[in-house]
Amino acid sequence: MADPPIFTLFCTPIIVLSLLHLSSAADTLSSVQSIREGETLVSPSRKFELGFFSPGSSKNSFLGIWFVASPETVVWVANRNSPLTDSNGTLEISNEGELVLQNAVAQLLDSGNLVLGERNSSDSTDYSWQSFDYPSDTILVGMIFGWNFRTGVEHYLTSWRSLDDPSPGEYTGRYKIDGLPRLEIVCNGSVKVYRSAPWNGVNLNDMSKVSNPVAKSFFVHNKTAAYYAIETLALLLKSGSTKWNMILSLPYDPCDSYGYCGANGICRVNQSPRCLCLQGFMPKLQVEWDMLNTAGGCIRKVPLNCSRGEGFMKLSQVKLPDLVDFQLFKNMSLKECKVECLKNCSCMAYANSDIRGPGCLLWFGNLIDIKEIDIVGYDQYLFLRLPASELDSLRSLSKKLVAITVASAISGLLIVGMALSIIWKRRMKSRGLPSGMDDIDLPLYDFATVAVATNHFSQTNKLGAGGFGSVYKGSLSTGQVAVKRLSKYSGQGPDEFMNEVLLIARLQHRNLVGLVGCCVEREERMLIYEYMPNKSLDYFIFDHDRRCSLAWKRRFEIVLGIARGLLYLHRDSKLQVIHRDLKTSNILLDNDMSPKISDFGLARIFQGDDTEEETRRIVGTYGYMSPEYAFDGKFSVKSDVFSFGVLLLETISSKRNRGFQHPDHHHTLLGHAWLLWSEGRAMELIDESICASFIESQAKRCIQVGLLCVQKFPEDRPTMSSVVFMLANEGPTLPLPKEPGFFVERSSGSSDAYFVKEESNTHNVVTVTLPEGR
Repeated sequence: MADPPIFTLFCTPIIVLSLLHLSSAADTLSSVQSIREGETLVSPSRKFELGFFSPGSSKNSFLGIWFVASPETVVWVANRNSPLTDSNGTLEISNEGELVLQNAVAQLLDSGNLVLGERNSSDSTDYSWQSFDYPSDTILVGMIFGWNFRTGVEHYLTSWRSLDDPSPGEYTGRYKIDGLPRLEIVCNGSVKVYRSAPWNGVNLNDMSKVSNPVAKSFFVHNKTAAYYAIETLALLLKSGSTKWNMILSLPYDPCDSYGYCGANGICRVNQSPRCLCLQGFMPKLQVEWDMLNTAGGCIRKVPLNCSRGEGFMKLSQVKLPDLVDFQLFKNMSLKECKVECLKNCSCMAYANSDIRGPGCLLWFGNLIDIKEIDIVGYDQYLFLRLPASELDSLRSLSKKLVAITVASAISGLLIVGMALSIIWKRRMKSRGLPSGMDDIDLPLYDFATVAVATNHFSQTNKLGAGGFGSVYKGSLSTGQVAVKRLSKYSGQGPDEFMNEVLLIARLQHRNLVGLVGCCVEREERMLIYEYMPNKSLDYFIFDHDRRCSLAWKRRFEIVLGIARGLLYLHRDSKLQVIHRDLKTSNILLDNDMSPKISDFGLARIFQGDDTEEETRRIVGTYGYMSPEYAFDGKFSVKSDVFSFGVLLLETISSKRNRGFQHPDHHHTLLGHAWLLWSEGRAMELIDESICASFIESQAKRCIQVGLLCVQKFPEDRPTMSSVVFMLANEGPTLPLPKEPGFFVERSSGSSDAYFVKEESNTHNVVTVTLPEGR
C-alpha cells in the first residue's frame, strides 16, 4: 500500500523560517507548522500520541501513533515502506498535489485517528483524509476491517516484519467477501493460517463465543459496506500500570489452525485424541494417525456412486467447511438444497447458508477445516453425504440399540438395559425407581435444569475437557456439582456413559468420586458429580508454583488414599472392577485434599473367577499403560497396579512419565527411577520442593513400592492389598524390584518411550482442571 500522499516526510533537516514549530501539547498541525524529531501531537484527552519513533534496536525512524500510557504499543505507522535513515525527520502538510486545502489542519483524535480537514469546520466528520483508511497491524475502535463498496477500498491488516521493522511482514488479515464473508489470516500471501466460519446471516458463529468486558465485535453487511469492527464497552484505568492483557488471539485454539485434522477430519476442542475422521471416512495413512500426525486427513471407506439409498447424516455444532470447491444458491430452501446435492455425484455435503431463511451451500471434493463449536443454542447444521451401506450400518446400529433398550427394560437382566431403564423411567417419574432396582437409585435431571445450573455451559464455568467431553461447574439445590457433558462426536460416548452410570451408582467408597445424577435428553448425555473444589492431582504436582503447596505428608496421604480406593475396586466391592485409565488427572481432590478416583468410562467388570481379559480395542493414556495391555491388549488388576506405580512415582517426583527429559539419558521417568535405585541414589527422585518435609524411610519405601508396581511382567507386580500393606507399615522387609516395563532408551528427539496403537486415547475426561493450551 502506498504511503499517505497528504504527508511529506523529509530525510534531511529542513529550515523554513516561516514555519512555526509545534507545541508538544497540541492536537492539531496547521499548514504553517511542522513536527520534528522529539515533537508530537497528543489527542485532546491524552489517549494517543503521534510522532517519530525508532522501534526496538532499529536505527531507522518512522512516523507513527501510539498509546500515551504505553509508548511501546504503536498502533499505526505512516511510512512502513519508506523508513527515514536518520533522526532528522520533519512532518508538514503539503499543498502540492491534486488536493489543495486553503486552510488545512491535521488533527489527532481521541480515537487514535489522524484526520485532515478545514480549520474551523463545523462538521467534525468533514475531512478529506484519515489514517483509519490506511490500517497497519492494529484495529482500533471506530476503524473498519473489510470493504467500503462506495469507494472500493479494502481495509486489511498486515503484520510487522519484526519487532524492529514495521514494514509489511508475512501475515495478512482480511475480511473476505467472495462467496460468504469470513475472516482469514494468510502467510506469504496464499498459505491459510486461520479462517472463521462463513457468515450465517447473523454473525461469524465460531467467533461469537469470544467476549470480554472491555470491547465487543460486530459485523456490518449492507449495500455500501461489509466489515468487522469493535466497540468499547468499558475502559478500566489503573494508575501507573502499563501492562496489556491478551483479550483475543487467533488462532484461538489448536483447532483454529487451518486444516489441523486434514481433509474430511473434524477437530475437537480440548479433547484427546483431538482429531477424528468424519462418519464414513477412515485415515488416509493409518500409520501417521497412530503417530498423531493427522495432516494427511481421511478418505471414504466406500466411494459415492449416486446409487439409490444414498442420504445424509446431520452434524450439529460444527464449523462449516472452508469454501474451497462450493456452490451458493441464495434463494434455495434446505429441502431443495438436499435434492440439488443428490443430483450431483460429486456433492459431498450441504448446509443452510443463512439461518434466518433461504440459502444453500453445496460442497464438492474434500471437506477442509471442520471443528466442533461448543456454543449453547447454536443451530446451524452440516449434512454429510453417505453411501447406502454406511447409512444402513447406522440404521442397523440404531435399531439394535432400540431393541436392546426395550428388551432390557422388559427383562431387567442386562446391565446396560438396567441403566437405560433407570433413565427412561426417570423421565416418566419425578422421584424413585421401579421396584427391584432400589440399589441403583440415581436422580435424573432435565436439560433445562442442568443448563441453568451451569450458566448455560458458559466458558467461565468450564473446569476442563477431555476425550469424551467437557466438565462444567454447576449449582443445584443440593449444592455445587461438576457436570460432565459428553461430546456428540465421540464414537465411544454412549458405551462409556452407560458404563459410568452403572459403576459409580453401585460403588461407594470414600476414595471414589460420587455420582449425584445424570441427564439424558435427545442427543445430550451428562453425568453430574460431586464438586471437587481442589481440582485434580496433576493440577498441583506438575505446576512449578502449586507443587510447593503439597508437602510430603499430604502427598503420602493422597497416594495411600488412592491405593485404598483401588483395593476397594479390585477386591472389596460387589463388582470386581478394572479401572483401565488411572492417572493423576483422574484423581480429584476434595475440600480436605482427600483423593477421589474418577472417570469410570473405560472400566471393565470381571465376572466370577476371571483374572485376565484380552481386547483388540486398546484404550487408555500414554505413559500409564502396562506393557501387556499396550502391546497385546491383555488387562487385569495388575494393569491397574502398573498405572498406580506410575502415578506414585509421578506424585513424589513432580515429574511426568511421558515426556520426561534428562540430560544424561533418554529414559522415561520409570527408567530414571530404576537407574537411581540401582545406583543407590533413589532419594534424588524426590521433588526438591518437598525435600525439607519428607520422611526418608517413608519416601524410600514409596519409591520401592512404585518400582515393584511397574515391573515388566504382571506376575511380578504386587496386588493392591499388598501395596496398601507395604505403604502403611514400616516393619516388613520389602522385596527388591526388577527392571520396569518399557526400560528402553528413546532417541534424543522423541518424547515417548514406546509406541502404542491406540484407538481412543483419553485425557482429562472427568478431571476438573483448568484447560491449558497445547
